[in-house]
Amino acid sequence: MDCCRHVNPFRACAGLRGLGYLMVALVAAIAAVSYYAVVLYAWGPVLLSGGASAAGAAAVLAAFHVLLAMILWCYLMVVFTDPGSVPENWRYDDEDSRDPGSSSEDQGSAPRYCSRCQNGKPPRCHHCSVCNRCVLKMDHHCIWVVNCVGAQNYKYFLLFLVYTFAETVLDTLVLLPNFIEFFQDGSLRSSSPGDIAILFLAFVLNLAFALSLLCFIGMHTSLVTSNTTSIEVHERRKSVSWKYDVGWKRNLEQVFGTKKLFWFVPLYSTEDLHNIPALRGLEFPTRSDTIV
Repeated sequence: MDCCRHVNPFRACAGLRGLGYLMVALVAAIAAVSYYAVVLYAWGPVLLSGGASAAGAAAVLAAFHVLLAMILWCYLMVVFTDPGSVPENWRYDDEDSRDPGSSSEDQGSAPRYCSRCQNGKPPRCHHCSVCNRCVLKMDHHCIWVVNCVGAQNYKYFLLFLVYTFAETVLDTLVLLPNFIEFFQDGSLRSSSPGDIAILFLAFVLNLAFALSLLCFIGMHTSLVTSNTTSIEVHERRKSVSWKYDVGWKRNLEQVFGTKKLFWFVPLYSTEDLHNIPALRGLEFPTRSDTIV
């Protein structure tokens, strides 16, 4: 029993960072297999052969590469963007952080303190045991991106999910004819066993990821439209009305901004960054009719 008392459970959390790098390698491997199957095996030869099918192949390859570029852009933004760090010696400012007509209790921003970071904790801020620091409006630590998902990179994470889902659906559909050929009589197959194996692997992986991402996107759509993080789900269930839910439109703007042209790229307009404090993760508007 004495030895158990000295076990630090946070060491296991820190080990998730190492697992995250393996996940990054796995993502790269899946992308490479998919690229070979779609571009080099299935549709590249169709394009090069010309004929009536070349236009369709060109459209498929163009869509594939555009989605792949968006995935890489969003992924890199999630990985390398700070999700939101608490300013040093941060303290709750009752006058500046409060919405007109609401009290600190309404904000849910009664002074909190993180003993591990030795710093104040803003509203909706949580300590990540993997990153070993507090993260503004923390949603979760994602081992797939080796980073926390928080106020300042949540939009990039959502776009990464959406574009990855679109890419996996596209890959599944365009590989389907070749996948069906896999189950035909062996004498009718025109490809080598190695190519068929890669095709089979690419199709199954993309189909599996498409189905899992569909569920994940559905969950986060519900969270975004209700202005809730994954961590806050339990707290929200205990409330009659969620204090941060200010209407689906304003909730979306607190994640994507008001400029709709920027909604589909991992960028924000300078105007939105200046005018929407929630994008910085320190201040959040609240409902005036909150019932706990």
